[in-house]
Amino acid sequence: MIEQTLFPVMEVAAIGGPDGVVDLLDETGYKFIVREDTGKVLSCMTNDYKLVENKQIIDTATPILKQHKAELKEAVSLGDGQKTIWKWIIPDVKMEVSKGDLMNPEIIIKNSYDGSMQVHILSGAFRLVCSNGMIIGNVIDNHNYRHNINSLNIDNLDESIERTIIQARKVAEEFPVLKDNKLKQKHIMELVKLFPSTMSEFITQYLVANKPKDYWDLFNCATYLTSHKMNRKYNTTHKIESQIYPSITRWAKS
Repeated sequence: MIEQTLFPVMEVAAIGGPDGVVDLLDETGYKFIVREDTGKVLSCMTNDYKLVENKQIIDTATPILKQHKAELKEAVSLGDGQKTIWKWIIPDVKMEVSKGDLMNPEIIIKNSYDGSMQVHILSGAFRLVCSNGMIIGNVIDNHNYRHNINSLNIDNLDESIERTIIQARKVAEEFPVLKDNKLKQKHIMELVKLFPSTMSEFITQYLVANKPKDYWDLFNCATYLTSHKMNRKYNTTHKIESQIYPSITRWAKS
């Protein structure tokens, strides 16, 4: 199953010049990402695009996932291979998302060769992974890495995978504390205070519209806000993300 997603790819110079003789990557500013096995052109990208091969990701992820006894459940490449999604479950950990409804935490990793997706690592409890790459469920943790030659974060891929799995296990173990305790209104205001004051009005409106009833709901609202409504390039965003889970867990236990 996983082998079909590990096809070889290569970078090919975008030829330029009046006589079609320019063959250096930096002459045109563009390059093609090509499947070596089929010759199919997957995309035309600028030279700032950093190629991260599926094989590199899987070679990094596999030993870590095996160590945590994760089981591969899905490996699919979309289109001609422009996008790839892998999904593992952690079978020895269960989360009761509602009474009698048990789910295993999942680890999902995504990659693309056409710039449509960053290298994306997330964990959570999900009902569906759609063919367009969208998910339905509760996100526990997530990390994104840009395909950019100046991005050094991709070098820390193994650390991010490890942290994501550990966070999934931790949240699963403490899930009843978050789900079984009724949310106190004062803690909604405490959450708002974690975010920049410029976002206070928007966050308040979002929380009113979504009406979190317990601390698990509050956690999901908070992670949505940081992952979808804040600039991922700012250190402030990542600082807030690091405060969300310990703060909400502490409130739930109080």
